[in-house]
Parts: sequence; C-alpha cells; structure tokens
Amino acid sequence: MGLFDFLQPKKKDVQISSILPQEIYDAGALELKDIIAPSALRVTPKEVNLGEKVLRSFFVISYPRFLSESWFAPVINLDKIFDVSIVIQPIQTSEVLRTFQKKVAEVQSQINSRESKGLVRDPMLDTAYQDLENLRDQLQQAQEKLFDVGLYITIYGDSETELDKIESEIKSILEAKMVYIKPALFQQEQGFKTTLPIGTDELKVYNKLNSSPLSSLFPFISFDLTSNKGILYGINRHNSSLILFDRFSLENYNSITFAKSGAGKSYNTKLEILRTLMFDTDVIVIDPEREYEYLAETVGGRYFNISLNSEHHINPFELPTPGEDESFANILRSNIINLVGLFRIMMGGLTPEEDAIIDRAITETYALKDITADSDFRDIEPPLMSDFELVLSGMEGGESLAQRLTKYTHGTWAGFINKPSNVDINKKLVVFSLRDMEDELKPIAMYIVTHYIWNVIRKKLKKRLLVIDEAWWMMKSEDTASFLLSLAKRGRKYYLGLATITQDVDDFMKSPYGVPIITNSSIQILLKQSPTSIDRLQQVFSLTDEEKYLLLESDVGEGIFFAGLKHVAVKVISSYTEDQIITSDPSQILSIKKAKSDLEQQNSA
Repeated sequence: MGLFDFLQPKKKDVQISSILPQEIYDAGALELKDIIAPSALRVTPKEVNLGEKVLRSFFVISYPRFLSESWFAPVINLDKIFDVSIVIQPIQTSEVLRTFQKKVAEVQSQINSRESKGLVRDPMLDTAYQDLENLRDQLQQAQEKLFDVGLYITIYGDSETELDKIESEIKSILEAKMVYIKPALFQQEQGFKTTLPIGTDELKVYNKLNSSPLSSLFPFISFDLTSNKGILYGINRHNSSLILFDRFSLENYNSITFAKSGAGKSYNTKLEILRTLMFDTDVIVIDPEREYEYLAETVGGRYFNISLNSEHHINPFELPTPGEDESFANILRSNIINLVGLFRIMMGGLTPEEDAIIDRAITETYALKDITADSDFRDIEPPLMSDFELVLSGMEGGESLAQRLTKYTHGTWAGFINKPSNVDINKKLVVFSLRDMEDELKPIAMYIVTHYIWNVIRKKLKKRLLVIDEAWWMMKSEDTASFLLSLAKRGRKYYLGLATITQDVDDFMKSPYGVPIITNSSIQILLKQSPTSIDRLQQVFSLTDEEKYLLLESDVGEGIFFAGLKHVAVKVISSYTEDQIITSDPSQILSIKKAKSDLEQQNSA
C-alpha cells in the first residue's frame, strides 16, 4: 500500500467526518464578543468585578443654587480611569409653567401664613420664591429651557481599596462645590450599562436643571493642548493626545527651555530642529558643547568650529547690507553701538569717559576706510581689530585702552577676531560650535556670533529659527543679556523664532533680563528639575505643588509644556531613525560610529 492510499480515509470515516468537523468548527469559532468579553463577571451590591478589574458606579443627587463655569473640570482631569455619562431629557415648557404656577402659589401661601401668624421671615422661602419667579419669567420669554439631567460616573480599579481612594477623591472634589453623589447600591449592573457608550439610561436618577447651569457641564475641559498644524513636540502624559504646535502661528515665535543636566533638553531641541527643517525653515544653532555636529552632517548643513585655532573667523567690524526700510546711516550707527557693547565685555567694563573714547575711535576707524553715514559701503572692505587698535593708540586717553586690547590683536587671542569673516551660512542648518573656545572668551564669542547672525537675518526676510543652547553664558554680561532680549522682542519683525535653552536657572533668573525673555516666549518647556532651582521656577511659572513634584520626579524627556496661558504634562518621543540622528548618549554615539566605520571598511574591501 502506498503512502497516498494510506492517507485516504475509509468509507465509514468519510461518513463521520462529513458531520463532525462542521460541528466542531461551529463550537470552536470565535466571535468578536468572545474576544472583547471579560473572562468573568460578578455583580455585588457595591461593585462589579469585570475580569481583573473592579468598578463602581455613582449618580449625582444634588446640586448647589449656583454652578460655576468648569466646575466639573477637576473631576474630568483626574489621572484616573473612569467613565462619565450625561443623560439630558428636555421638558416641555408648557408643562413646566403649569407646575411652576402651583409651586409659586404654594410658596407664596407659606410666606403669607407665616406673616399672618407673626413669625419671623424665612430667608429660604423668600429665596425660593424669587428663584421660581425669575425662572418662570425666563421660561415664559424663551430665554431658558428646563431639562431632566442625569449625571453618572463609573470608576475602575484593581482592588476595592483603590476604588475607595478614587471614590473619596471624587467626593471631596464635588462636595467642595456642594455637588453630592451616591453609589448605585444594588444597581451596579444598571449603573455600568448606563455609562457604557450605548446611549441607554437604566438608573433614571434625574435633577431638573435649566440651560445656564446645564451649560457649565460642557465642554469637557480636558488638558488638551494642540493646534491644527505644526510639529510634534511630544505626547500629552495626561490623556496620550498629541501636542502639535507651529511656533510661527503664535503671537511671537520664541521658546525657552529649562532643564537640569541630563534631563533631555538638547535631545528635545534637536528633535524640534529635525522636524522644523521639514517645514521650509532655516535653523541656526549656537552650540557650546559640540552636540549638534552629527545632526548638521546628517542633514547636509554647515558646521563651524569657533575657537582660537579655528580656520573660521568673524570680523565684528563687518557691516550688513541695508534692508529695504533701512538706511546706511542707521546700519552704521547700530553697529557702532554694538561694537561699544562688545568692547565693554572684552575690557571688563568701561568708565563713561572710556566709553566715549571707544565710540569716537570706532567712528574714526570706519572713516579711514571711507565708511561714513553718507557713504554707500556695500562694496568697501571693512576695517579689522588691528586698525581700531591703531586709531585708539593715537587718541588722547586711548593709550591704556589700546594696551588692554593688545591681547586680541597680537596676543594669544589674535586669531579669533582680527581676521576677515570667512563663514557662509547659506544652508538650511548652520551650527556654530563654541566648545573649544576658552570659558573666559565664550561670552565674547557668543556676542560676536549672535550679532553676525542677526546681521545676516536682516539682509533677507525668511522663516528662520535661532537656537541658543546654554544661554546662561549670555546672561553673565549685561550687554549680551540685553542683546538676547532684543532678539526676543525684534525677531518677529524678521520672521525669526528664538529658542533659548539653559540648565543654570539661577544665573538666568538673577539677570534683570531673565524674566522679560521668559514673558516674550510663547512656548515654554520645563523638563526635569533639580531641588535647588524648583522653588524659583515654581514662583516664576506659578506652578502648583503637584506640578512642582511632577518636575522633580519626571524621567528624561518628561516635563511641562506651556503655550500661552495653558500647559500640560509632556513626554518627548522620537522614532528610531530620529533617535539615531539626535542622540547624545555616549554609548549610542560610539555604537553608531563603530557601525559606520565597519560599513566603510566593508565597502573599501
């Protein structure tokens, strides 16, 4: 007998199999209700056991005389699992008016009876009479309508103890507003069905509410913070909704980020940059720690390393090309003022007399190159720092100033700012790295770079984002802090968004320009904070104690996202590809570099 013959069933087997498989199949087939149904269900007088969950239903039995707007919001925004059902049944106005007429007569009769007996006036009766009369007038004039309203809540937990805690919390919130609820004893099954999204009311516990108090239930005020367009900043930790915003659609285009070291502020910023580049926006970054180099290389941007030994230089005497509404005189005057501020930083401060000498020397230095308020200097080579030193040394009272300037022209720092500019920022992403610059020179370097960027921005109107990481370096000097504030205020005119990032909250807040920069930022992001700075932030941002502890206990990439007067808890998320591009984790960076090196070796082989 062959194998095929062996597998063939006998005649008797064929007859049996023609019946059994279908019955077996029908018995074992799964339907949708088999998949979504809980493994078990047990109903008790106080709750319902639904699989591994326990649930309890409640209904509202009483409301106060007045309901404030959004009174239900604290319950809706609880970080708990629960269902809410609101059943609204309109009542015919004609029926209500007939009932009201009888009720008014009853109350009026009670008041008259008390007066005839010489009893003291009852304020409750007087108030009830006034309320009935006012509502009757409004109903008669069609200004209000009356409704039977049932408000039901079903809470979920893993145990009865957890349910008791949630019940106590909800009751305390509502009873503080004089709204009282009761559990649906011996009606838990009906309560559960009532709060299911099937539109049935099996409890039928109603309160009569007119239109005004009923409207206070709507809309459900939830911690949603999003717009119709923009980039993804993160996930709303409260309800898992998306936080989408376009900074260029807000009242100003600025943002500020506070976070302790290692909390993910640079990661969050790089993620925003990567997503912003997809919306035809140029991005310029001042990077003090060389964290944006790989990002610039990946997206085909430019990366400039600004240091004493760098091949990239910026001449602070370089003048921008005037815009359509700017004159040569205004451009020159503005740059002279900026240069005075620069020399104030470079020389550790100036007396009023020295300030005047510096101002006059700058004007004469430009004049030597035929650059005056009346000239067209677009094609004229600007002076260098050594030219300014020469002019300054020949002026009365300028010898000592020229001597203090020597280290920038002939000393160890000469290579930094005493050469013509040779940087071109005509790319979608441009990064200026200051990591290799000495700490003593970083405020000077940041001042020069930001002014150079500002001059380029004024040349051509274009959507741009300027990112200043570790901005506390700029807050150390009044001139640099003042310029940062002017960028925040004037950037909108030139379609510029300013993203300020810092970890040193104290240095930022100590500056008189710190709080104004915050108030001029439509978007504010607070990530994980240290205990030493949280109290200051709580005061500035008017945080509740719960929000304060949320910032202290947040993980990396978690915090609070502010947009205008609203704010939500946020969690920054990225895709795998984005993470590989923007990560700052040293172990990940080494792995990526190793994989890249191995790939190059394979290709070369």
